[in-house]
Amino acid sequence: MHVVVCVKMVPDTTQVSINPETNTLVRDGVPFITNPYDTNAVEEGIRFKDKYGAYVTVISMGPPSATAVLRKGLAIGADEGILLSDRVFGGADTLATSMVLAAAIVKIDKTRPVDIILCGKQTIDGDTAQVGPGIAQRMNISQLTLVNEVLSVDEVKKSIKVKRKLENYEEIVESVLPTMITVEREINTPRYPTVPGRFVAEDSVIQIWGNDVLKLNVQEIGLNGSPTKVSKIFAPVRDKGEIVMGEGEQQPKAITAIFDKLVEKSFLELK
Repeated sequence: MHVVVCVKMVPDTTQVSINPETNTLVRDGVPFITNPYDTNAVEEGIRFKDKYGAYVTVISMGPPSATAVLRKGLAIGADEGILLSDRVFGGADTLATSMVLAAAIVKIDKTRPVDIILCGKQTIDGDTAQVGPGIAQRMNISQLTLVNEVLSVDEVKKSIKVKRKLENYEEIVESVLPTMITVEREINTPRYPTVPGRFVAEDSVIQIWGNDVLKLNVQEIGLNGSPTKVSKIFAPVRDKGEIVMGEGEQQPKAITAIFDKLVEKSFLELK
């Protein structure tokens, strides 16, 4: 069994702010992390390795610094990491991104047939949940989205049974392999890398594939192949005030703020 896991390096959205004058993201000093949903996807890939002896390949599209998210996958047990990095890939929307990732997986499949593709449900910087299904559509394979549990895999019949989390209920679905799966956060609890695992990851060679390897039409990838255009980014204007409860040292201030609001509201109602 061969499992390919797609991961993405994203800005830590808890530390992202918007410049009120230019309405653009302030990226200075913002750390980059592995997309949280993708962390669960990697963990699920390693569980396929633990249970079925799967070979696990992690891939990512991004700048050279994105090798960091691949090494995190290698540190917990993935076998191989491939970075898709080229200036012509830059500025891609979900349509162009899925094209590059699908082309890479097809190339990987020629060397070692791919049975399962894992993606996080969505990324925290885009929240579109489109890339995984886009890969499946381009590769003409089945897609199982919003999966919160893998129930069984039949390696002889080449099939998989999963549980999907829908809005008001869950459903159990069976599909043939190969298939693309997007995972929910509750599907597992990611493990921590061991010290030996970290050493192995640091010593591992990450393959870097540019468009000279994939040979895609430059008009269909990157900014050229992205029909989605972001015209403006802005913080929503709230008509009513709200208080977001903090944690740790912020709690006393939050409690005081709530109390003050309640007193203010009571005073206005009395008037």
